[in-house]
Amino acid sequence: MPNRILFTLFHTDACHLCEQAQALIDTLGIDYVKQDICDSDELAQEYGTRIPVFLRADTQAQLNWPFDIPQLKQFIGA
Repeated sequence: MPNRILFTLFHTDACHLCEQAQALIDTLGIDYVKQDICDSDELAQEYGTRIPVFLRADTQAQLNWPFDIPQLKQFIGA
């Protein structure tokens, strides 16, 4: 099985924008992990005012909210 590109959605609980981003990502069936920025002071400092942020691990590229389906497809290379 080929290696999959790992994506991470930086979010926090009770964030309606994060829920919207997750719904878009789920629509495309992308495999990803969720990372709550409240789990780390460093993550909270880095992403606190920018979440949701979708990270592509192989390039370290970040897709900042707001994004739509076409932007998401371009970001993942679909």
